[in-house]
Amino acid sequence: MSDPTNPFEMMMRQAQEMAKAMNPALESFSPKGFEALWPTMPKEFMEMSFGKGINKEGLDAKTRLLITLAGLTMLGAQSDTQIRMTVRHALEAGATKDEIAETIAQMAMFAGVPSMTRAMDFAREVMDGEDEKGSQK
Repeated sequence: MSDPTNPFEMMMRQAQEMAKAMNPALESFSPKGFEALWPTMPKEFMEMSFGKGINKEGLDAKTRLLITLAGLTMLGAQSDTQIRMTVRHALEAGATKDEIAETIAQMAMFAGVPSMTRAMDFAREVMDGEDEKGSQK
């Protein structure tokens, strides 16, 4: 084992080469580009699907999405696509930017500051994009 290359880097490089060989268009594939194809569900649909449509006395969609965001942060904020999509849907469900930031900040006590910081960076990407959309209208 004289090769100092990280085994994970070797595996990723090999997977990229395989993808490029199978379909050259995959060479420039970006998960963020895929996110843009996934529509934001309307608040009413979220409420019907996993809000109070299931249990009239249960949690609303906004609360469920904030809990989901907390869980994703607890996982070490490894799921950047899922965090950005959850933030986007939480905003649509009526969560404020302060509520989203507070939810992520609360997880610093349980997941650690690095996880909180990483999740906050992903959330800011979405929230800054929302600001730009608002100013374009």
